[in-house]
Amino acid sequence: MAELLIYGSYGYNGRLISEEAADRGLEPILAGRDGEALGEQARELDRPYRAFDLSDPAVAEELSEVDCVLNCAGPFSNTADELVEACIESGTDYVDITGEIPVIERVKRKSEEAEEAGITLFPAAGLSSVPMDCLSAHLVERLPDATRLALGSETFRPPSVGSITTLLEGLEDGGAIRNEGRLEYVPAAWKSRWIDFGRGVRPAVTMPLGDVSTSYYTTGVPNVEVYTFAPPPARLTLRAHRYVAPLLAVGPVRETLKRIAQLAREGPSKRARERGSTYFWGRPAPRTGHERSPGFE
Repeated sequence: MAELLIYGSYGYNGRLISEEAADRGLEPILAGRDGEALGEQARELDRPYRAFDLSDPAVAEELSEVDCVLNCAGPFSNTADELVEACIESGTDYVDITGEIPVIERVKRKSEEAEEAGITLFPAAGLSSVPMDCLSAHLVERLPDATRLALGSETFRPPSVGSITTLLEGLEDGGAIRNEGRLEYVPAAWKSRWIDFGRGVRPAVTMPLGDVSTSYYTTGVPNVEVYTFAPPPARLTLRAHRYVAPLLAVGPVRETLKRIAQLAREGPSKRARERGSTYFWGRPAPRTGHERSPGFE
């Protein structure tokens, strides 16, 4: 039985992961919808491949001889549900690298079915969530009575086309926080605060990152807000989003923006990846000791 099938292996992130998996001797099966792209990649990596669409009712059969599926095909709102269902049916472990809150929440709702099938569902296993999740667990271990978590990140690297497309998929949702255990959608850049990520104090605003969900499920802390560094132009853009989101969420407009995004470089170059960095920050607080941070304009 093959250990690993990588779905979306020829995308930007999928290609990097497939190359790393092959280098580590994991012998992955490459998979996705585009047979031509898969064939070319398979020749480069000397790996077998399977081309299939997730709308095919026989997806579970494609996974029946696989231990684990790694889903790298974003936006995950278009791929996770079908692959999760197929994994439950075939008894295959599922992992993805999403940072999309709705996807994480839907996968979480499949926990009972996954347990009955004897498999693991592990969404958000990428850089967008794992470091922050580890930081959250560490902070709550240090302060067990925490009822609030403020988390943040500052990234110095350009996003991939896949990340931009995922962002466009969620335009109409605005922002999100966890309030007393409930997921609540709020306006974009809903709150602001000054954060020292280790390189001096920076302005940051709330963003709907997957850690709003993953940190809650990892720690049980009922109130979670996630911030990212946002210079003045970015803050203005995010706040303007509140008024233009209904237009941007219209199907034809969103699809046009996606096509424009595809014209850009697929993702950061090797040099940009090597020079890039991300800083993570977190602050837990008990209910009685939470101190509201001053905002800024």
